Amino acid sequence: MPAEKSRIGLTIVFTGEGKGKTSAALGTIVRALGHGFRIKVYQFIKTPSKTGEQRTLKRLGVEVESLGKGFTWRNKDRDEDIDLARKGWEKAAAAIKSGKYDMVVLDELNYVLDYGFLKSHSVIKVLEAKPEALHVVITGRGAPGELVDFADLVTEMKMVKHPYHSKGIKAQEGVEF
Repeated sequence: MPAEKSRIGLTIVFTGEGKGKTSAALGTIVRALGHGFRIKVYQFIKTPSKTGEQRTLKRLGVEVESLGKGFTWRNKDRDEDIDLARKGWEKAAAAIKSGKYDMVVLDELNYVLDYGFLKSHSVIKVLEAKPEALHVVITGRGAPGELVDFADLVTEMKMVKHPYHSKGIKAQEGVEF
């Protein structure tokens, strides 16, 4: 779908300690697909796997690229995590600048910013120069203040209760992955 001159691309951030950040981005993707948007998703922490969202997005024709090694806070090689984040950001920044997409989703980017693997100002610099009609959706806990200030729409998910904390129930297939 060609970018419409009347469309103003938004920078959208879903952050907070509660569940639902990636789910909110996925809902946004579904809505955008209904309008014929061309979408690219980068997952900064997740590995290529068989998560429900990756399977479904691929079936829907959405380009999904996993850039990480999974739970980086468990990895003993911080330099490798930083290198993966930087290489992933280079790919994402190129997609943002390309004009090829109507929406780019940067799933879990806030984590790599919060961990210091990337600098907020370098991300914001790319977002400032993005095509006018491009929507960029960013997820993950710990969105830095500079990004929150820059974004057009920010939603913070608040955890009220989670089955892992209240009953020790681990992540459930189809609900959390």
